[in-house]
Amino acid sequence: MIRALELATRGRAGTSPNPMVGSVIVKNGRVIAEGYHRRAGCDHAEIVALKKAGRRARGATVYVTLEPCCHTGCTGPCTEALIRAGVARVIYASVDPHPMVKGKGDRRLRQAGIKVERGLLKREAEALNEAYYAYHRTGRPFVTLKMAQTLDGRVATATGDSQWISSPWSLRLAHQLRAENDAVMVGAGTVRADNPALTVRLVKGKNPYRIVVSSRGELPKNSQLLRGNGDLRTIVATSASGVRRLARMNRLKGLICWGVGRGKNGRLDPGDLIQQAAAFGLHSILVEGGSALATSLLKASLVDKVVLVLGPMIIGQGTPAIGDLGIRKLADGIVMERVSVERAGPDPRPDPSPRRWFLRLPGGPAGAARGERTRNRRGALGWGSSSMRSRSSTRTTGS
Repeated sequence: MIRALELATRGRAGTSPNPMVGSVIVKNGRVIAEGYHRRAGCDHAEIVALKKAGRRARGATVYVTLEPCCHTGCTGPCTEALIRAGVARVIYASVDPHPMVKGKGDRRLRQAGIKVERGLLKREAEALNEAYYAYHRTGRPFVTLKMAQTLDGRVATATGDSQWISSPWSLRLAHQLRAENDAVMVGAGTVRADNPALTVRLVKGKNPYRIVVSSRGELPKNSQLLRGNGDLRTIVATSASGVRRLARMNRLKGLICWGVGRGKNGRLDPGDLIQQAAAFGLHSILVEGGSALATSLLKASLVDKVVLVLGPMIIGQGTPAIGDLGIRKLADGIVMERVSVERAGPDPRPDPSPRRWFLRLPGGPAGAARGERTRNRRGALGWGSSSMRSRSSTRTTGS
């Protein structure tokens, strides 16, 4: 199963909205075939392995990281292919949370007389496809907050200068994370200050949808998100008045607009924003800034994972990475379940993984954070001071 998990990671950044899946076929104690799901619409992992095995699959054992599907989508049901191949046993890591599968694949195989076992490296398999599981269990996208900040917690100087806090290696990591997510989200302030393209350039992968959150519908005329929107993947999440503003300025051509409701504070409601993303079909979102957007999502407990990169510098006064969360007691602070630290070029970076059992696998960006949200007594997402202490000590010991 470890080999199947390794194979699954080869589909990273290509399979969404499907999960990453790997499969290995064993007969008489020897591996006779293996495969993985390359991208959505292509053969599933079991089918790839079965085609390689051919007649040798009869009587064999199939290891697969996810419950075999039993419905017809872009491809046929894997359960029927396994039955036709005459395999004797299927061992899968985790139940598929998709409502069209969710135990049905297991039952179909058992009805056909195939021995079925499940649960081997279940947690590792679910950690690998965290966004897929989160989407089907919660009904909303898996949200990753990625920040690059100085050692004293700033994302820009007092004059707004922010390029670059992190190293070229960390920039490459950011592009890898973009490729792995369905969409990347920023606030209007980040667009005005940095004029980002939000595309994938430093690694191989498709461009995500690009979401700009702006209550007033402000989008500079020279924005790369407008000029580089040939793929029609730029989304503006704004208020009803913001949509009208964009229409008056003739900036709606080629844009996707979401009308987001306002919360009690008069600002765009982050809960409605994420629900709009879910309705659009997004399974995962990478939030790259700025401070106000990050703060609003954290306060609403809508962040599932934090990827934090620290640049080895101190700048004093400047823009804080996170604004006021309304926390007045340390006991109410946001605490992550686990924080690990590793180097990202010259930048140390905490890796907030959900459990100590997490199996790091090859194929993804080195040290990509794989985590899940936790909640404290207030029901807030966990992210705590212990992570900052561990990160700082790593920096001072030679990073």
